[in-house]
Amino acid sequence: MTLDEGLISNSFVRTDTIYLNSASSSLIPLQTIKAMTDFTIQYNELGPDSHELVSLLAEKTAKLRQLTSKLIGCKPEELIFTQSTTEGINIVAGGMTFPRKSNIIIRGTTHEHHSNYFPWLRLAKKAKIQSMKTDEDGFFDISELEQLISKDTRLVALSHALYNTGAIMPVNEVGKILKENGVPYFLDTAQTVGCIGEFDFSKTGADFMAFNGYKWLCGPMGIGIFVCKKESANLLEPLQVAGESSMAYDGVNLVHKEIPDKFQASFRNFAAIAGLESSIMFLSSLGLANIRHKIIDLANLLRDELAKISGVTLYGPDDEKKRTSIVSFTVEKSPQQVVEFLEKQRIIVAMREISDRKIVRASPHFFNTETEILRLVGAIKNL
Repeated sequence: MTLDEGLISNSFVRTDTIYLNSASSSLIPLQTIKAMTDFTIQYNELGPDSHELVSLLAEKTAKLRQLTSKLIGCKPEELIFTQSTTEGINIVAGGMTFPRKSNIIIRGTTHEHHSNYFPWLRLAKKAKIQSMKTDEDGFFDISELEQLISKDTRLVALSHALYNTGAIMPVNEVGKILKENGVPYFLDTAQTVGCIGEFDFSKTGADFMAFNGYKWLCGPMGIGIFVCKKESANLLEPLQVAGESSMAYDGVNLVHKEIPDKFQASFRNFAAIAGLESSIMFLSSLGLANIRHKIIDLANLLRDELAKISGVTLYGPDDEKKRTSIVSFTVEKSPQQVVEFLEKQRIIVAMREISDRKIVRASPHFFNTETEILRLVGAIKNL
């Protein structure tokens, strides 16, 4: 099955801007914008604190939990709504205890996204931070991971796919190793859920996972998902507590509710919940496997055409099975100049970094077309 290009074109605001930065945040479908508008109108019509609205909020929340759990392969109650991937990461980094001599294993240092690096660095006073060596694409050696694991390893934290090269890490293989050693496992899947095809959280072996709704899922800003395996919830203390998350005080400790309530100590961004529900329904109707097929074809076209241009250097794995649709490259001008030049041509890409090297990053999604990719290539030729 191929995607209906006419349907896709009519599902987004029409503009002459070519948007190729979905690895940062994506365009929002018109039906999602309408869903949020309709919800906000209902919110006011029913009354923000009315019984009818409370019922509507419960319905919307339950629906998104069902949709998302089906999308990623987990139990509905294992989903906690946050505002971002970063918040989910910090729930783990701030909620775990670290006995004396504990260590945490992470992938790389400056090759990692700050959101999945700085929260672990901050724990250096409590636990030893062990960083695995990486190659130029960001891959690490599984044998080094096995050597670093010890009885004192408290957590392994990885990104599923990298924000700079698009390289997809062998997270399922890692999960098997960690399960054998009884080591808790956190995954940052901000760059994979919604863009790599079918995804199954249960196969990763992870205890915790975080991603957001506004990158590859085409949802609104301000909503993310933290996944906490039910049997792993006792490894974390909630960062925030209130009546929504706790139910009693035994004279010494607060008695917390079961997940997901344990980690949701306040109101959620309900308009964004309505929006993300709509976006997931839309992407699911298109088929995640179909989306993956299209965007990797666009990425391959871009890589092939850029490779023909003198002075262009490509980064990331050659093998399409080992990367997302992210295409990173440099030309003979500075990445900042390239990004600014392209924006003047109404082509939106991003400047990022691979360790200390600045690069240009393009990240096509299913709403992009071959014509747009070739326009980007043509603009690069005219730099």
